Amino acid sequence: MKKITLLLIICLFTFSANSQDISLELFSENLSQPLSLKHANDDRLFVVEKGGKIKIIQANGTVNATPFLDISSLISTNGERGLLGLAFHPDYENTGYFYVNYTNTAGDTQISRFSVSSNTDVADPSSELPLLSFSQPASNHNGGDLAFGPDNYLYIASGDGGGSGDPNNRAQDLNYFLGKILRIDVDNTTGGNNYGIPADNPFVGNPNALDEIWAYGLRNPWRFSFDFTDNTIWIADVGQTSIEEINRANATDAGLNYGWRCYEGTQPYNTQNCPPQGDLTFPFAEYSHSNGNCSITGGYVYRGSVYTDISGLYFFADFCSGLIGSVNNAGNITNYGSFSGSWVSFGEDVNKELYIVDLNGFIYKVVGSVIANSAEFQQKNQLKIFPNPASNNITFVLNNDNFSNIAIYDVSGRIILSSENVNSNEIRLNISKINSGVYFAKIKSDTGRTFVKKIIIK
Repeated sequence: MKKITLLLIICLFTFSANSQDISLELFSENLSQPLSLKHANDDRLFVVEKGGKIKIIQANGTVNATPFLDISSLISTNGERGLLGLAFHPDYENTGYFYVNYTNTAGDTQISRFSVSSNTDVADPSSELPLLSFSQPASNHNGGDLAFGPDNYLYIASGDGGGSGDPNNRAQDLNYFLGKILRIDVDNTTGGNNYGIPADNPFVGNPNALDEIWAYGLRNPWRFSFDFTDNTIWIADVGQTSIEEINRANATDAGLNYGWRCYEGTQPYNTQNCPPQGDLTFPFAEYSHSNGNCSITGGYVYRGSVYTDISGLYFFADFCSGLIGSVNNAGNITNYGSFSGSWVSFGEDVNKELYIVDLNGFIYKVVGSVIANSAEFQQKNQLKIFPNPASNNITFVLNNDNFSNIAIYDVSGRIILSSENVNSNEIRLNISKINSGVYFAKIKSDTGRTFVKKIIIK
């Protein structure tokens, strides 16, 4: 089992202090550089691996031995290249269509459609229908995410093509697919393409712009998502040297310019020949490159039914520092601390419960603190820790399961206190000799569940 090292809590650029807390529960492991996690409106989860495979994870966290799709021979993987994105057709149950975003052997972006075979757990690798391709001048800033919006059109994220500071100003240039969110109609074809152009795309008919562009002025929108409840799009755009930004807009807002390379977040970067500020859309929230932060990974607004304390919050993470945070509707950031993971993506299951993906081969469930009023769920899953904060003793209770091991770590990852072979659903630890401060409890149950929970010793 991977050792979980937990680091010092990070101060964000904007911070909302409250009592909310999260923990992570290990869901699946032994994956090869997982990059994305999607569902197809059933209990399965589909994990995208950088090297070119899509694997199926069952509801209990086990991984099917046979990949759902293997297109490793079609893909280049150096730098930030690889199999980068996946989206299932909104009517996948009837069409069997799904869409992938990968960098081909020439290093360029390829968007293609594939079909499932007669075996619902295996796709047909010979069914590729190329939709859209465009050149990538460098091995980084390729974007790569895919998602269907509330309008059933396919949205595609593309980075600015690499190079410090977008030296060719591609993100602002409407003649490039780079530094953009694209929007296409996969159910119709026009102009000799294997896709159509939605009539209300903002630059249709503009001779100085590409019809596929929906939004522009982005540096590297590695992960974006839609919140179907509020009909919004959330775009996490990776910063250059100082600022990581989170953009939110109505899903129907077309043609927005998010400002890169003119601005990095709300700060001027290179404003030469740039539009007026009033023509730009500035971030909904942002945080700085302090304490090891350097690369934002966007997630989802939590719309699950299990945890009431995180309902309606947008979750994000930082690849470099391990930070996990959330943003509320006022744009305030909550910092849950740094966890030992190289976070590259979030995912939702069919019930809108939230997961986070570690490039090192692990997938965790995101666990809130306040459980919804469901007696059945509480009986089966609730972990109680009390008191917290604590000074002399702290008690851990796990319903309908027994503890196997428990360890208390300080913020540098050093084990302060541990107990093994517990074989009980309740354990009380004497912490009176531990110095005051923030600590983390790593808990493993007899059934193999692993939790990481923040505790305060006073």
